[in-house]
Amino acid sequence: MDTYDSIYFPLLFAVEDRHFWFRGRNAAIRAIVERLRPQPPSNFRALEVGCGTGNTLRMLEEATGGALVGMDLFAQGLSYARRRVACPLLQADLRQPPFDSAFDFVGLFDVLEHLPDDLAALRHLRHILRPGGFLCLTVPAHRRLWSYADEAGRHVRRYEKTELAEKLVMAGFGVEALSFYMASVLPLMWLGRRLAGMIRRNKSGYESFRQELRVIPVFNEIMLLLLQWETRLLAQGRALPFGVSLLAVGRKPGA
Repeated sequence: MDTYDSIYFPLLFAVEDRHFWFRGRNAAIRAIVERLRPQPPSNFRALEVGCGTGNTLRMLEEATGGALVGMDLFAQGLSYARRRVACPLLQADLRQPPFDSAFDFVGLFDVLEHLPDDLAALRHLRHILRPGGFLCLTVPAHRRLWSYADEAGRHVRRYEKTELAEKLVMAGFGVEALSFYMASVLPLMWLGRRLAGMIRRNKSGYESFRQELRVIPVFNEIMLLLLQWETRLLAQGRALPFGVSLLAVGRKPGA
């Protein structure tokens, strides 16, 4: 089974720097990373698995303050990432990780939902972390939000909060933080994807996804403003009660 369709890389690269979803997600992830990063961040080694076009990897390059590696299964995604970052890039499969207890921090952002055996993937990630290292990940939330976009994106599942916590524990992680985010997007996504399912039945998944990723002036900036309060709460270590995505931090036991 193919876990992702590389046809989306050019589309994503064209909109990620402007679209509220990716900018808001990066702000939320950065708030978490800056809480986890030691001060000073000397000898702090970080890896992003499934870095794709490098949009989040570029933010991590700024935020981690240490050695960073980007890894992806697809050479096409890495070719776009190279245009954004200076850190080393590696084409490799998470299911056969080329590292062993090498990193203090691993990021996995909207990747786990693509993998048929997510528990095995989490165990691989635990293996490449040093004792005491952190895994930070994001996944889409709520089965009831399943739509054409999940099918087009080759998702295997959306997650409930308790399910994600249980799988992290089963993989050997301690759950340091677990929160919904993208709360401001929830009513829009619920309504928009229900309407899209009825209106766009004759459109391809690619075309529907392209329409969803349009950057709409004014609306885009309003959504960014609404998402800023979420980032402030996450930066304080607080959990949000609802949202269309989940953000989790797991810690590998040890020093």
